[in-house]
Amino acid sequence: MYFKKIAAFIVLLGLIGSGIFSYYIYSVMLVPNTNFNSEEAYIFVATNARFSDVKADLSPLLKDIESFEVLAKQKKYINNIKAGRFLISKGMNNNDIINSIRSRNLPIKISFNNQHSIANLATRISSQIEANSSELLRVLSDPKFLEANGFSNENALAMYLPNSYEFFWNSSALTFRSRMFKEYKRFWNKERLGKAKNIGLSALQVMVLASIVHEESKQVSEQSRIAGVYINRLNDGWPLQADPTIKFAAYQLPDLKNSIIKRVLNKHKLIVSPYNTYMYKGLPPGLIAMPDLSAVEAVLNHEIHSYYFFAADAQKPGFHKFSKTLSGHNINAKAYHSYLNRKGIKK
Repeated sequence: MYFKKIAAFIVLLGLIGSGIFSYYIYSVMLVPNTNFNSEEAYIFVATNARFSDVKADLSPLLKDIESFEVLAKQKKYINNIKAGRFLISKGMNNNDIINSIRSRNLPIKISFNNQHSIANLATRISSQIEANSSELLRVLSDPKFLEANGFSNENALAMYLPNSYEFFWNSSALTFRSRMFKEYKRFWNKERLGKAKNIGLSALQVMVLASIVHEESKQVSEQSRIAGVYINRLNDGWPLQADPTIKFAAYQLPDLKNSIIKRVLNKHKLIVSPYNTYMYKGLPPGLIAMPDLSAVEAVLNHEIHSYYFFAADAQKPGFHKFSKTLSGHNINAKAYHSYLNRKGIKK
């Protein structure tokens, strides 16, 4: 009888212990442990991050960070940290959270457009992925890579086609550059290369001209006509006389670097620079800015016409008036200069 009581007591202790252990496992693994009101939150785990870094990022999002740590140790997550962007959904338990941040790196959409230099592009991209601007600038400006792939410092910006792209947040500068080079090669397919050849330009020269067209007008509806003007001038050996190239040349000068030129003056046309298309015929050596793809297509599919001149339209800001003769152009230019004078724009 005595032994039966002992056996029953042992069984009871076992049941109690099992119940406590089950409750412990339940509370650690299966109880919802989020502490935010929105439906979802994200954490960004850096390359080479330690568990303490992850814990610090998660602490504001969780009710009980200690129970999370207990399970993270049991599941050996603390020694197997993965970099990336991870989703924490409202109501997740510790087990869900660990499964998410261990194996569900989510891609992001990055975008860029209208950057005026590789340095600007590096800064823009560094705000969207883990790679910092210094490393991006070093990689994007690497002279060995540029030379090996037919680029130069002047036209390196041509490789980066403005758009939205899917990347993992923890992408490196090299990963970004490699992907952009593939996108560039994909864009310049046989059809586009054939169109460029038909107008006597290389892919890089198309990009240079497109950068001028885009700086002249953001209006897609007239970009192909502007491109046609410049191609007419190139074909007939005329200087392009493009005001945006003059501004670009001016901004390279120390005293004008941080200025905004609203009106191109005769003194600007005297700046000695390969980008001064009033002084030198042909295309400048590189892009003056990153063109939208609409401007690239405008060059490749330029309007065939007999216009050689255009001037900003005072009555329709953002658009231009086109003319076939210098006398007609002078009338249009005079009207626009009068408009600038009325607005008090002197420089």
